Amino acid sequence: MSFDKASVRDAPVKGRRVLVRVDFNVPLKDEGGERVVADDTRIRAALPTIELLRERGAALVLMSHLGRPKGERDQALSMAPVAKRLGELLGAEVKLAPGVIEGDVDLTCGALGPGDVLLLENIRFEPGETKNDPKLAENLAQLASVYVNDAFGAAHRAHASTAGVADYLPAYAGLLLEREVTELTKVVEDPQRPLVVVLGGAKVSDKVGVIDRFLEVADQILIGGAMCFGFFKAQGIPVGDSLAEGEQEAKAALERAERSDCELQLPVDLVLGREFSAETELKESDGVEVPDGWMGLDVGPRTAENYAKAIAAAGTVLWNGPMGAFEMEPFAGGTKAVAEAVAAAPGTTVVGGGDSVAALNQFGLEDRVDWVSTGGGASLELLEGKKLPGVETLLDAEEGDTDA
Repeated sequence: MSFDKASVRDAPVKGRRVLVRVDFNVPLKDEGGERVVADDTRIRAALPTIELLRERGAALVLMSHLGRPKGERDQALSMAPVAKRLGELLGAEVKLAPGVIEGDVDLTCGALGPGDVLLLENIRFEPGETKNDPKLAENLAQLASVYVNDAFGAAHRAHASTAGVADYLPAYAGLLLEREVTELTKVVEDPQRPLVVVLGGAKVSDKVGVIDRFLEVADQILIGGAMCFGFFKAQGIPVGDSLAEGEQEAKAALERAERSDCELQLPVDLVLGREFSAETELKESDGVEVPDGWMGLDVGPRTAENYAKAIAAAGTVLWNGPMGAFEMEPFAGGTKAVAEAVAAAPGTTVVGGGDSVAALNQFGLEDRVDWVSTGGGASLELLEGKKLPGVETLLDAEEGDTDA
């Protein structure tokens, strides 16, 4: 499937400074009195674009957010640990700018030579970032002559660094953003059949747009996680103390499913706990009614088996959201069964959402999936059919200068 935006492959970058929006919003931890990167998956995902630009003689100015500092400088959310880890992965020095646009940032940028890499401080230290302040976007644009957006995970945000800066510089898609859009769009527009969509997580309301879209294009939707209790509640089935929200959205989805060619499947058995704890009393329920004083914390073995069979027969599988509280071993069975089925599936497999990716990693299966998306909200919005501001602002493919 062709990508209709200009690619970094075609950007004229030799001898130029290139401003690159990356998604380095990674977890940090304290280790030996030092803040370090706890999971470098998102940093690794940006390496192909960074290395391509360095090989082509560009000087790189990278920018990313980290956490939610709310427009104020917060040393606990400094990009310093990220710069250190990126340097280790590249085998090259990565300088950390003294700020975002203030101070000597422009002088630091001016000293960069071909192949050099500078990381700006946390872009959200600037209050204008999340407001898409045109002045901030213009100031950022003055740091370079070409802009590349490789931050798919933030592409659904119309912020100064993801959308606004494209008003002032020729804007290209990075390799990660290009691949993300291509792979996820293919699931909706050109899947191998049957298309099986596995949706889990806590809230129906978070996924209702995706459910609506896939009721039109998928062959089966398999529902798990706490969101199934919104569906049970909509059908008048007792849910006990289970987390249950989105009853009205679930009811509407069930009615649409009745009119659809897509089969919407719900769990047929559950694993229950007295409370949300790995040490709680638990029992398997052969049906889906949850007694008072109990909560559903995982799908049961029959459901896991049903879902695994559907996944094994699929031409394309999209999985977003765990089947239960997989971080607690007694309630990990359903998610593990789905993860193993997805990893073993002969069809095309695409996994998105932080919890699903964490589950793949937990079970050592991340290398056995065709595409693991780095985007949470961005991937959901793209799958729903929404336009992503960070993609829409890029040059169209025919506008891209091929003088690289």
